[in-house]
Amino acid sequence: MTVKPDWLRVKAPQWERVGNVKEILRDLALNTVCEEASCPNIGECFQAGTATFLIMGPACTRACPYCDIDFEKKPKPLDPTEPARLAEAVRRMQLNHVVITSVNRDDLPDGGASQFVQCIAAVRAVSPKTTIEVLIPDLCGNWDALEIILQAAPEVLNHNTETIPRLYRRVRPQGNYDRTLELLARSRQLAPWVYTKSGIMVGLGETDAEIRQAMQDLRAVDCDILTIGQYLQPSQKHLQVNDFVTPEQFAAWQAFGEELGFLQVVSSPLTRSSYHAEQVRELMQRYPRSRG
Repeated sequence: MTVKPDWLRVKAPQWERVGNVKEILRDLALNTVCEEASCPNIGECFQAGTATFLIMGPACTRACPYCDIDFEKKPKPLDPTEPARLAEAVRRMQLNHVVITSVNRDDLPDGGASQFVQCIAAVRAVSPKTTIEVLIPDLCGNWDALEIILQAAPEVLNHNTETIPRLYRRVRPQGNYDRTLELLARSRQLAPWVYTKSGIMVGLGETDAEIRQAMQDLRAVDCDILTIGQYLQPSQKHLQVNDFVTPEQFAAWQAFGEELGFLQVVSSPLTRSSYHAEQVRELMQRYPRSRG
């Protein structure tokens, strides 16, 4: 097994603050991707009082070999109380920016779009100044469902690319690279005032040239924000890490992305899709957009 390099070590969190966040999540019976996907930044984010809420879970209808979220072919029905509970967590945690993501719910006709909309509305009702980022699945290419989410006017629409085309069949077998790009392109067309975002994980055998091409593909559909981070194997049953990318290479990709015209590129070994997502508020001040 490949040994993790020094740059992937994280500081031990102050568990008193982490415990406070966990207490709120347990009290309101909410799931977070921080916990379900075994994110290495859980200590830092919980300590800062932030979390990425995972709705419609905790089980997913897809079994991607890199992901630590449980697979379930027939997950439970949607919980109508979930939006109100999520909004209450935002209120208690006094969040300036909230990230709402979900498992894939391919069993639902709209892929769960209506639940996203209800969660957005519930947060707006109790905390109108909180900016909202939704990290959505591909909705099986249901563009009507995508439009429903965008009409709820989240500030940021995030959909992860995850990997380069050559590795899609192995890494994301139920996904489609072109569909991911189309989702981001349609988001820009349907709601040009919404900031679009995507993420790539590295260390699965991709080349520098392939990453740069994926970055160019994302800029070609006018994606605003990009995150690039190191893939870490959650367990022995998941895909193995092919290589640990150096901080210098991440810095080179960040510089390249800025040259391409991304509004923001967050690229480092420990970067995850929602890592320091609250920084988008600063980006929105620098590059303001108004709904037409």
